[in-house]
Amino acid sequence: MTNKPNFLVTFPNPNPERDYTIIHTAPEFTSLCPVTGQPDFATIILEYIPDKICVELKSYKFYLQSFRNDGIYFEAVTNRILNDLVKVCKPRYMKITAKFNTRGGIFSEIIAEQRRKKLKKKFV
Repeated sequence: MTNKPNFLVTFPNPNPERDYTIIHTAPEFTSLCPVTGQPDFATIILEYIPDKICVELKSYKFYLQSFRNDGIYFEAVTNRILNDLVKVCKPRYMKITAKFNTRGGIFSEIIAEQRRKKLKKKFV
């Protein structure tokens, strides 16, 4: 697999003083089943509260498209997307919901999320 975070471009959060939620829905995600090699189709929903930076949409689209030839399990790709985006954006909160199309009569929805860890205060 390529170093996918290189695809991701960011820009400064126009309102870093405020918590607000950004939701991007990408209904055309594809990857490959690592067992059969058949395509898997999903809708990927990115929901996050930015801190200092936001992800730029065109780069995010190309990033998601970069998985189309990767053989990867649903759970692995969902967590990989979250890890890559958290690494690049360093958000206050981020959640990825991956809604995969029915396969073999089973619908799979994988949800992964990350919250910023609170700093412990030191008392002197």
